[in-house]
Amino acid sequence: MSKVIAFSNQKGGVGKTTTCINLSATLAALGKKVLLVDIDPQGNASSGLGIQKSNQYGTIYDLLIGDCIAKDAIKTTSISGLHTIPSTIDLAGAEIELYNKAKRRDKVLKNALSPIVQDYEYIMIDCPPSLGLLTINALTVANSVLVPLQGEFYALEGITQLMNTINLVKQHYNPNLEIEGIVLTMYDPRSLLAQSVLADLTNYFKKLVYETKIPRNIRLSEAPSYGLPILQFDPRSTGNMAYLALAKEFLIRNNEKYKDIGNLSAWKMK
Repeated sequence: MSKVIAFSNQKGGVGKTTTCINLSATLAALGKKVLLVDIDPQGNASSGLGIQKSNQYGTIYDLLIGDCIAKDAIKTTSISGLHTIPSTIDLAGAEIELYNKAKRRDKVLKNALSPIVQDYEYIMIDCPPSLGLLTINALTVANSVLVPLQGEFYALEGITQLMNTINLVKQHYNPNLEIEGIVLTMYDPRSLLAQSVLADLTNYFKKLVYETKIPRNIRLSEAPSYGLPILQFDPRSTGNMAYLALAKEFLIRNNEKYKDIGNLSAWKMK
């Protein structure tokens, strides 16, 4: 059975796209069939997987406006088992077109993906860092929301806004929407502020906060410019070790088994 997970945080710069890319890639490496849907007009998840944006036909924009069907928008990646529906800057105008064309504007993405949902074990949606029609579409089709969160003061304000948004979506569009979990990113255990944020989150959200934390890591920052997930860019880095641990914790929480990822060095792209 397939599970659709939206990666969302209305505050930008929290490692949302980095987490979506690398968790998706690592799950595929662990033997799961994964589709990453990039619904952010910036298209960073697409470029982070090495998808060329120029003259690209069959994108999430084409899918949403009805110019193609889902199977024609799916692209393969360098990791077996990981596919993607890419985004381009054209998506920035999609919200206006959806307002004008669609009666059930909140269900356009859900209807478009419905023919291929059962082809994947996990569908990961990288949302824009804002609340708009694209994010509403993602939260309407999703079973759950995974929240990447930076360990800083403003993150606590941002998650309050996000929880309000999730509650509104549950009331009006998707009553079954749940919180998959909260992942601390760019985490520095030496920072008293980060420790304080973690304590506050754990006190309020309890077990929804993942044990695995993603550290600040320069190799994680460099990988997108090469169009590679960290697993293929630098599999021995602390960043990759963290996402590998996160993927395993994610699967355990979902009562899933996984295969051995094998020799990490063998994943490095030459």
